[in-house]
Amino acid sequence: MRAAAQTTLTASALTVGITAVGLVRVIFHLRAIRANLVATTDAAQAIADLTSTVPDRLTSINANLKPVREFCDTV
Repeated sequence: MRAAAQTTLTASALTVGITAVGLVRVIFHLRAIRANLVATTDAAQAIADLTSTVPDRLTSINANLKPVREFCDTV
């Protein structure tokens, strides 16, 4: 009976150990994925900032160019 108990405990310890190593590997993979997602999100935000619409402060340009537009419409 003693041999059977030792074998069971050894098998259980190996199973738990292998599972723990697998879970640690999953944790490292998830951290790497998170780092890539953060970099991708930052890049997407930079692209969104660079391709945003013209700011409202440039609306005065349209007002200044209104006489030019009116002249071009008459031609």
